Amino acid sequence: MKTLSEFRIPFVGLKEGKHQFDFQIDKKFFDAFEYDEFEEVDFKISLALTKKSTLLELDFVVDGTVNVPCDLTAEEFDLEVSGAFTLIVKFGETFNNDLEDLLVLPHDAYQVEVQQYIYELIVLSVPQKRIKPGAQRTASAGDKNVTKKLEKKNSGTKQNDPRWDQLKQLLDKK
Repeated sequence: MKTLSEFRIPFVGLKEGKHQFDFQIDKKFFDAFEYDEFEEVDFKISLALTKKSTLLELDFVVDGTVNVPCDLTAEEFDLEVSGAFTLIVKFGETFNNDLEDLLVLPHDAYQVEVQQYIYELIVLSVPQKRIKPGAQRTASAGDKNVTKKLEKKNSGTKQNDPRWDQLKQLLDKK
């Protein structure tokens, strides 16, 4: 992963209260992670940082589109994606990011890197099943040709197994 400096937020000079940060994400962002599953990417990240005396609250909101293939038709389409995530940043002796929604920074830290959290939020917000709006669950011409070829191949080399014949006779008796 290549670290991108625009995703480092210095919090030392900020006053207590809410601060807004906006990021525009494109394909170059995912290239830094060497993630090539998305062809075209257009996301807007809204980050609300709330600075308190002992901790930071980071509220991420992602909205945008990603170009992916449809699982049914294999046609490329723009899938709308949205998601949200809240990260609590506390301060301690050493760095610790073992928990997914809690980050511990050393007391002398002056900035927080949000690049990894944005990446994970986007990737996890994209659904596993990607179906183009209006796509029908019908067999395409290519699927029908494959089915015909399989039926033709199976019809020529059909051998009966006597065990199945016995079971079929039981079904016929019902």
